Amino acid sequence: MAAVRGIAKLAFDSVAGMTDLVEGMHANIAAAPLPFDRKVRRRTRGITGLVYAAIREISHLVGEGTDHLMKIMPSDDVLSGSPAQQAWLAAINGVVGDHLEATGNPLAIPMRFVHHGAHRPTGRVLVLIHGLCMNDLQWKRNGHDHGEALARDLGYTPLYLHYNSGRHVSVNGRAFAALLEETLAHWPVPIDELCIVGHSLGGLVARSACHYALEASHAWPSKLKKIVFLGTPHHGSPLERHGNWFQAAFGISPYSAPLGALGKIRSAGVTDLRHGNLVDEDWNHGDRFYQHQDTRCHVRLPEHVTCFAAAATLGRRRGDVKDQWLGDGLVPIDSALGVHRDPERCLDFAEGNHRVWLEASHWDLLDRAGVYAQIHDWLA
Repeated sequence: MAAVRGIAKLAFDSVAGMTDLVEGMHANIAAAPLPFDRKVRRRTRGITGLVYAAIREISHLVGEGTDHLMKIMPSDDVLSGSPAQQAWLAAINGVVGDHLEATGNPLAIPMRFVHHGAHRPTGRVLVLIHGLCMNDLQWKRNGHDHGEALARDLGYTPLYLHYNSGRHVSVNGRAFAALLEETLAHWPVPIDELCIVGHSLGGLVARSACHYALEASHAWPSKLKKIVFLGTPHHGSPLERHGNWFQAAFGISPYSAPLGALGKIRSAGVTDLRHGNLVDEDWNHGDRFYQHQDTRCHVRLPEHVTCFAAAATLGRRRGDVKDQWLGDGLVPIDSALGVHRDPERCLDFAEGNHRVWLEASHWDLLDRAGVYAQIHDWLA
């Protein structure tokens, strides 16, 4: 019932949001401004305004009543559904996860570690962090799971982080740092080695966690030996920047300005991908939807940790049309390798600690035999 309650709550939130959007368009059209007048009206007046207000109030009352009713009905665990349901839940969290958390929606995924299979705790701990709109189950692709394979071949104990990828990277980074500190403090055997594998956004969460762990004087960074980044957008993803341009374009005219609200549906986790935000200071000084310039704090790779970067491109060779325009479908090679036009922002992956796969997508990094062979060699 928790899942049904969460879906209902999200649906009523959507009705209220759509009402605001439609009324905004109605108000601007009724006012008949010049096409590119900068004055934007968000509310109608008179009887029309009362109608929209009534729709909002009814939606609010019905939503509140439904929520209270479902609270007293038998509950279930929204995290215990089928793999398909879990994939849907992870996608919803990636898109509007910050809203789910802010409104107390039970669909918001709480951060936790998940153990797949019956692995005996060892002194070699491997943490795997999934990317945006994904979950711990999706490390398994086409029958292959990097974590399971590394447990089999190298004796690691794999821990899969399951989290709400729609929250800010820095919020997830700080929470992950604290969770890992608590988990390893109660680990049943002495820890010889801690390694992290992060796919896509998960790599940013790992870097953020290292930053906040050092600030908090956590113990676990002293055990951290290696980090493998798989398709991590260290310097952002052009898809998010295109989404920001889309939003800005709608704001040119008051007739289309309310549609700009559609661009603001995307979560904090998504907007952090514009440039690759890692810390609170990267986003808390202004409207995250209008931060066009890259003003990030430069966070270096963690010291005394050997870091590796795997990148992919749909191109048949470096620099061809597919490589330049599509990258791996989500992340350009330079971003995945930490290369930036400003030398001061480049990440210093050592020679031999990075590799590019041609004619491969962002998701192929999860199951290609050659990718696993490379990760195996890096972590052996």
